[in-house]
Amino acid sequence: MAEKVLSLQDTALRLDGNAGPVDILHGITLDVERGETVGLVGPSGSGKSSLLMVMGGLERATSGSVKALGHDLTTMGEDALARFRRDHMGVVFQSFHLIPTMTALENVATPLELAGQDDAFERAAEELDRVGLGKRRDHYPAQLSGGEQQRVALARAAVPRPDILLADEPTGNLDGPTGRAIVDLLFGLNETLGATLVLVTHDPALAERCGRTIRLEDGRLRDAEMAASG
Repeated sequence: MAEKVLSLQDTALRLDGNAGPVDILHGITLDVERGETVGLVGPSGSGKSSLLMVMGGLERATSGSVKALGHDLTTMGEDALARFRRDHMGVVFQSFHLIPTMTALENVATPLELAGQDDAFERAAEELDRVGLGKRRDHYPAQLSGGEQQRVALARAAVPRPDILLADEPTGNLDGPTGRAIVDLLFGLNETLGATLVLVTHDPALAERCGRTIRLEDGRLRDAEMAASG
């Protein structure tokens, strides 16, 4: 039987807006199995990024349950959630979220240092080599192109060898060729690490590379499609 890596049951999200509470997600029920590649698609404002953040415990569901690797994220305290993400999840954002005062090597080593790993910098250097930035390890984010910064962010997400990779529009700020290179790296991590990959995208070609595509509209699941080639 396939292992459920992510399992959402009747999950809802309500956030406070300027005009009062706003319902973002409505009763989402969804399972994602180990090793799957899942694309979240839909119009702007449909709740795609919010759903991804709920999956990662970065937004706390208002009701329902969100389980990752069998752990209910909705019942965890903030410290426990942070440790769980550190040990089991990698998150890649559209805007990179690198620490500007740290070199590429230091940025990638950070999650391993926080976990108390003695070989943090050695492993970080290996991961930068893997994404083709071995010669840029001593450069700061401001000295790197957008594509290079996203590669550093991807290396940082991958270096702990996460069970789950979450990516929110990972190619949104990049040109076509650079974006395709980042996508190849993401799917390569899925293949080499066996990491479950869930990504938000507006790009139909990127969505088609996923084994399953899930469409959201107005915070509700509308349909799910399996890729013809798996």
